[in-house]
Amino acid sequence: MRFTQGNLKKIEAVFGEIGYSVRYEKGNFHSGYCLVENRKIAVINKFFDTEARINTLLDILYSLELDESLLSEASLSSVRKWKKALDDDAAEESANTTQPVTP
Repeated sequence: MRFTQGNLKKIEAVFGEIGYSVRYEKGNFHSGYCLVENRKIAVINKFFDTEARINTLLDILYSLELDESLLSEASLSSVRKWKKALDDDAAEESANTTQPVTP
């Protein structure tokens, strides 16, 4: 996935379709974001660059119970593509991890 402003807007649109509001604010976030569960608001550290914003929003998106019926076909296709890319990256990373050899 390319970390562009256009992709960020697509992810923000997905959040809008599932009823979440995305806000960028400064705050004392230990993880870079805060979820206000009862009000469906995701607050992201406003000092994050585009790549960090995308990664954080995708982390949040995949931690939520996603009701796919709320998404348009285009958004659903994008979500599945992003999920596959994340899974492929995780598999590649774990494959590159070497196990210590004991004599």
